[in-house]
Amino acid sequence: MRGTVLDSHFLALTAIVTVSYQLAFFIITALLKFDKVTDFAGSTNFVILAILTLALKGTWHFRQVVLSFLVVIWGLRLALFLLTRILQWGEDRRFDEMRDNLGKLAIFWIFQAVWVWTVMLPVTIVNANSGESSLQAADIIGWIMWCVGLLIEATADQQKLVFKNSPENQGKWCAVGIWKYSRHPNYFGEMLLWWGIFVAATPVLEGTEWLVIVGPIFLTLLLLFVSGIPLLEESADKRFGNVVEYKQYKIKTSPLIPLPPSVYENLPFWFKATFLFEFPLYNRNLPPENLN
Repeated sequence: MRGTVLDSHFLALTAIVTVSYQLAFFIITALLKFDKVTDFAGSTNFVILAILTLALKGTWHFRQVVLSFLVVIWGLRLALFLLTRILQWGEDRRFDEMRDNLGKLAIFWIFQAVWVWTVMLPVTIVNANSGESSLQAADIIGWIMWCVGLLIEATADQQKLVFKNSPENQGKWCAVGIWKYSRHPNYFGEMLLWWGIFVAATPVLEGTEWLVIVGPIFLTLLLLFVSGIPLLEESADKRFGNVVEYKQYKIKTSPLIPLPPSVYENLPFWFKATFLFEFPLYNRNLPPENLN
């Protein structure tokens, strides 16, 4: 039975574990109206799935161990960082309209469960694989992408936390460190590291297993169009939209991929929208003439 629990690719098992884990935290949140554990529940769910699938399969191939280790490192770092941050800042503003609306709260937690299970697919399939192949260029490339992505994400998170915790920066937007070159460098880092994990998983993928590419694609679309950049851009535009310096920051700063402001500012808007993710969606609360 080892390595074939419910199904040979652990798809049903990881789905059941993920739904159960998220359901438990949803009940805590709904009954106690305590939303400080939300991000912790999402991040640690990745860690549980990585360790569980690796241990159940029991083959301990080098590629399986490395990818599982990378997920554990990412998940623990993010979980501890987000938990520490929310304990410092207080309530999570994302839930202001959900705490008294059980339906909206449930939809959020369902979406979080889908996010965890889907994004973990590449590692889940690698850990369910019985064969072992020699290391390939894709492994090294993927690991490098993960390392660079984690460095960017962790650096951006820490710089913003320090900025926000400084009393003199109250009521200001973060434009220090790596945030000078990207309005959302943490999301760029997260996308890069998960695409790196997919690349490192490709040497063992066969046939329909290639569908695990839906994991990094789902994450990318989620951050670009749903719960990532659009929400933060809208919030910042509402707070600082009438501030000249903020408008200049948006004009000069790439929304995602870090670039020197002097370079980004002089690019035509059509190029930014086509290749650098400067979608009109991110600027709908600002006068269009200020963004060309």
